[in-house]
Amino acid sequence: MSFDDFMIDVVRVAREDMVDAGYEELTTPEEVDAAFKREGTTLVLVNSVCGCAGGVARPAAANAIHYDKRPDHLVTVFAGQDREATEQARKYFEGYPPSSPSMAFLKDGKIVTMLERHDIEGSNPIEVMNRLQSLFDEYCEEL
Repeated sequence: MSFDDFMIDVVRVAREDMVDAGYEELTTPEEVDAAFKREGTTLVLVNSVCGCAGGVARPAAANAIHYDKRPDHLVTVFAGQDREATEQARKYFEGYPPSSPSMAFLKDGKIVTMLERHDIEGSNPIEVMNRLQSLFDEYCEEL
């Protein structure tokens, strides 16, 4: 298998992980703007092919939503793959430098907080999941 074929497969699996978990994939700037204009709370996973995305961020984001409270909207952009969509999403993350993987938490389209790569890297999925669920407790309604 060539490296390019391998990377295509890695990206495909990384995308499928989040779509299968219930996240809406945003691949264009227009999709980002439409999603971020929605009222309510939104969790944005900035996906990546790095090890901490596959080993920590994606599992944490996928499992954190199985909780008494969760965001109204779950979306994902893919850094390094859907570059324009990711750049557009990052415009909403005022005060935070580009970081991937990362998880932004928005309310009515405005950034509330963000788990940046340094908050994810070196953690395990349960620790990141607990951080997300703490945000859900603070900002989300019970299901």
